[in-house]
Amino acid sequence: MMLTVLSGGTGTPKLLRGLRDSDELAVIVNTAEDIYASGNKITPDIDSVIYTLAGVIDDDKWWGVKGDTFSTHNALKAMGHYEELMIGDKDRATHIIRTELLRYGSTLTEVTLELCDEFEVKARVLPMSEEDVTSVIGTPEGDIHFQDFWITFRGEPEVKDVKLLGILKPTDEVMDVLGMSDNIIIGPSNPITSIGPILALDGVRDALQVKFVVAVSPFIGDRPVSGPAAKLMKACGFEPSTIGVAEKYKDIVDVFIMDERDGTDLSGYDFEVAKFDTLMTDMNKSKELADFVMSKCV
Repeated sequence: MMLTVLSGGTGTPKLLRGLRDSDELAVIVNTAEDIYASGNKITPDIDSVIYTLAGVIDDDKWWGVKGDTFSTHNALKAMGHYEELMIGDKDRATHIIRTELLRYGSTLTEVTLELCDEFEVKARVLPMSEEDVTSVIGTPEGDIHFQDFWITFRGEPEVKDVKLLGILKPTDEVMDVLGMSDNIIIGPSNPITSIGPILALDGVRDALQVKFVVAVSPFIGDRPVSGPAAKLMKACGFEPSTIGVAEKYKDIVDVFIMDERDGTDLSGYDFEVAKFDTLMTDMNKSKELADFVMSKCV
């Protein structure tokens, strides 16, 4: 049974930690948060997925490599060179290899699959697009890149709107995988800036409407499990809650999994509602939720 997961960089990798031994697993990953730092292309969500599937993710932060050092970052800082992200040395090696391969003509998809081989990841990790797509946050002071909003300004600015800039074209590999998959899982990542860009690509939402889709909510009632999802949902016209997530996915989802502590009434929606512990605080919790998700697949 082929399984495809739509992923961002934090919530869904926790679920992937429990799914990583699954046969025929593909992961389509958001690239609308990509940036360049010190001349190297960083695709943070892809890296978090690869590191998670390889078992080397820093699971205190859910980005970067566990036990990494920061000698290069600190040396650059001492020389007066500012980096928005605190990049570890092993993590930086990934960015350097990616950038070099892209410079010599490889596609981002080819580079990502090569990195999967390097990290001995058997799943197919696929960038959502080869185009430069960017999540832009509209604030009263002007538009800023998502990374500036979340890293530099710590998610504090008022959000007026969220825009996607770029050509919204999925890769052929993404569309092929969606076509071949028996089940699609929408992971518990931010519905606006992690999953939203994937769903916005031409043809993706249409493809999901004829597939069996299981979604895991990243909210418990009116509280996101992590990140700025509530503020971004509200700015995009969705209630910042489990109901807002249901509204976002209602035309494509067959089973909607919400946390067992969540009392939200979703009885009016035309999909199955299931409850489980969605707080994946350790490996066992991730495996238990992954097993429950798989039990809902066809």
